[in-house]
Amino acid sequence: MAQRIRGWMRGMARRTRSDRGMTTSEYAVGTIAACAFAAVLYKVVTSAPVMTALQSLLREALDAKF
Repeated sequence: MAQRIRGWMRGMARRTRSDRGMTTSEYAVGTIAACAFAAVLYKVVTSAPVMTALQSLLREALDAKF
């Protein structure tokens, strides 16, 4: 009975280790997604309406009277 359990555990361990390259591909997909998000964010922040809003926000913050 103990040998059966050990054999089953060895088989399970072999099946879980067969996914060696998966983490590398997940990092690659995550890196590509982060770069795409950064590009979209850059385009949004550098657009005219957002730049105008940011400039007015900064101007109001610097002109604030205490």
